[in-house]
Amino acid sequence: MTIDSSSFEALLAAARDIVLISHFNPDGDAVGSVTAAYHYLKSRGKEPHIILPSPYPESMAFLEPEEAEGRMTICEQDSEKARRLVRGTDLIICLDLNRLSRTEYLEQDILSARAKRILIDHHIPAELERFDLAISTTEVSSTCELLYWILRSLPDVAGDPARIPLRCAESIYVGMMTDTNNFSNSVFPGTFEMAAALIARGVDKDAMQEKVLHCYSVSRTRLMGHLIKDKMTLVTRHQAAYMLLSNKEKERYCFKPGDSEGFVNLPLAIGSVRISALFTENAVGNYIRVSLRSKGNINVNRLANRFFNGGGHRNAAGGRLYIPLDEVPAYFEKALDEWPDEEKFS
Repeated sequence: MTIDSSSFEALLAAARDIVLISHFNPDGDAVGSVTAAYHYLKSRGKEPHIILPSPYPESMAFLEPEEAEGRMTICEQDSEKARRLVRGTDLIICLDLNRLSRTEYLEQDILSARAKRILIDHHIPAELERFDLAISTTEVSSTCELLYWILRSLPDVAGDPARIPLRCAESIYVGMMTDTNNFSNSVFPGTFEMAAALIARGVDKDAMQEKVLHCYSVSRTRLMGHLIKDKMTLVTRHQAAYMLLSNKEKERYCFKPGDSEGFVNLPLAIGSVRISALFTENAVGNYIRVSLRSKGNINVNRLANRFFNGGGHRNAAGGRLYIPLDEVPAYFEKALDEWPDEEKFS
């Protein structure tokens, strides 16, 4: 992939204090991209700070910088510090989001800050005009992959992956690995090229997989079994399946941020299922988090956009619903009934 990084390099060169921000309910690509950017910027003598709107999955904790000043600021836990960092920074880099509203609490603070704003993202573009520089394409597996190609194009790396700091390379690999469901979806030829280069750089892929994919609690595993056995509903006329996860069930199974990661993919292991949905009640119960996945040429990005106040990619998308959880099944099945084929297979 060819990236024209001259404008990006100019903005980096002019800044010392840099804030890195990703989206609410951060996943592996969000945590991977902000920590990768942090480690790269530290290697250049910059002063980066990471802000996440809400807590990240415990399985990603090993990516967090070791030094005290590098610890991530969680806006839900310390909004005053998060807003102070945004107000005082030279440069804001938003990663893995296509709308500032996905920062949840910080949209207006970002817009009113004196700093320049950069976007690095792999979703369908939505608000490019709100950034001084936007590097955005859907032709990569993940924001982490896009960040990898950007770094390779910078003068100090000069196309040599060996010049990327190892901690940065590890974060990039983890973000790509999780966003592709371990190379199961949304992969491109460049994804494998990047993975090979990172492994040659020194990333231990087996160790990364062990830390991220084989670290869950007993309660999380029991919750997964409960959802498959007791909560999965098939909609055979649409080759679809869905599961509901309530706050009561989260409490029963000692739910922690990130515990439901990957659950939405489970029904797709069934040969007759081509669309899968997971509907999760949020902690305070004022909205339902929607996760959608599909096989082949079914475009759940269009489904998310039309019916679920969201979007994403052809085979992986998400959104929100502002209705009670017990009304979701009827709404989802009605949405599938009304979803036109020209959008479904577009």
